Amino acid sequence: MKQWLRTQGGWWLAWLALTAVGAVWLARAELAQLQQDFETDARIAHRLMSQQVVQYDAVLATLALLEPGDGADRPEQRLPSVYPSILRVQRRERDQAWPDEKQAGALAAAEARSRSERRAELAGLDLAQGRYQLVVGATPISYALEIDLAGSVPWRDWPMDPKQSPVRVSLQRGAQQFVLQPGQAAQADAGGWRFGLAKPLASPSQPFELVAERRVGWAELPWRSVAGWAAAAALLLAGLWTAQRQRIARRRAEELLRLGQVARLNALGELSAGLAHELNQPLTAVLANAQAARRLLDDDPPDLATARNAMGQAVEQARRAAGVVGRLRRVIERPEAGGDVKPLVLQEVVRSAMHLLAPEFAQRGVAAQFDATAQAPVRVQAEAVALEQIVHNLLMNALQALDLVPASERRLSVSVGRNGQEGVLTVTDNGRGIAPEAMPRLFEPFFSTREGGLGLGLSLSETLASGMGGSLTAANAAPRGARFTLLLPLVAASTERTA
Repeated sequence: MKQWLRTQGGWWLAWLALTAVGAVWLARAELAQLQQDFETDARIAHRLMSQQVVQYDAVLATLALLEPGDGADRPEQRLPSVYPSILRVQRRERDQAWPDEKQAGALAAAEARSRSERRAELAGLDLAQGRYQLVVGATPISYALEIDLAGSVPWRDWPMDPKQSPVRVSLQRGAQQFVLQPGQAAQADAGGWRFGLAKPLASPSQPFELVAERRVGWAELPWRSVAGWAAAAALLLAGLWTAQRQRIARRRAEELLRLGQVARLNALGELSAGLAHELNQPLTAVLANAQAARRLLDDDPPDLATARNAMGQAVEQARRAAGVVGRLRRVIERPEAGGDVKPLVLQEVVRSAMHLLAPEFAQRGVAAQFDATAQAPVRVQAEAVALEQIVHNLLMNALQALDLVPASERRLSVSVGRNGQEGVLTVTDNGRGIAPEAMPRLFEPFFSTREGGLGLGLSLSETLASGMGGSLTAANAAPRGARFTLLLPLVAASTERTA
């Protein structure tokens, strides 16, 4: 279960990492696009407003160059009908005062500055109301335009929808400002991202600064695209996970097939050894008795030649049977040099065997307790296939013993350690344990406590352990169950340092 959680956790972490990377990339791309659109719209708005204020400079310059008219023939009075944003035009002739007595002082001061700077100047600025006056000092007549800022905005060419656009656009000068487009005010304590652009209009006489602001909240991020990316990443990882599962299952099946083939060969070896052991005694007796009878018959009268010939044939047949059994044993028994003894890490062998038996553990609902990282690696001298066979047999025996226990009570523990110059592997289950009468015969060939069992697994495992210079023992565990202990020689310190 822990291994499953670790594996599943790795895939979930990979999905979260891919989703996070994709979300950041999509969010940055969206923010970059929003900022680009914002800057483009803000620059268009700046250009349009600059064109408007420069046009007022041109109007005043044209008025200053025109032939001044008298009475109703004054050309400047027709400007409000041509330019709706020009509310009123005032003129001051030489040695006269400005007609608007309330603004006369401000107009006179602006006229003086205009003559000094030789350009139009502001007078009577009231950005809160969206009004200001622009004065040009000329000879013989000076002019003043009263301008409506709201009417100056060319809404027909405006790049944004003033009612729905989230961009706030305003004209500012000093502490005064006039909002052209409300948008969404960028609050200092608000979350999200803020875009801003501040640029003075292209008219020295009307030094207003166009300020554009935009706040992008979390809700404006491309969550649909992020969800699509997360789904695509999930599908991709699901495909990879399925492919990996299939590959692991295929490798597990191949390993189990290999172990099965080795087990069958070893079982045949045990079978042949058992057969040879069982048949050699009677065959030897037949051979000895036949030879004795032949010697006895040699002392009888010569007319017993036929008997001697028959007994001789019996002797030959007995020898032939013994030879056949010997050849059979040599052919099918487990080769002693089936693999080279080499240093092996006991934890890795156990982990590999548990990996191969993972479907068996899952089918029986058994969670094996084994932590391969709890201590330093235990290196033993062993033959790889033989050690795998032993661990596989011990785990399968434990699982089969747990079949007789309710699923909720099943426990299987595997531990690895050291005992002097030997590595120790212990497999403990909480099954019914080993009956006292079965304990002495537990490792005998063809003896099994399980119905339908061949009785070769533990015998084979004990034989393999002995062949590698180790031992395999069994005992009952408290309060119930069985414990099998495998001892194998540790790798010598000099060999381990060389490795």
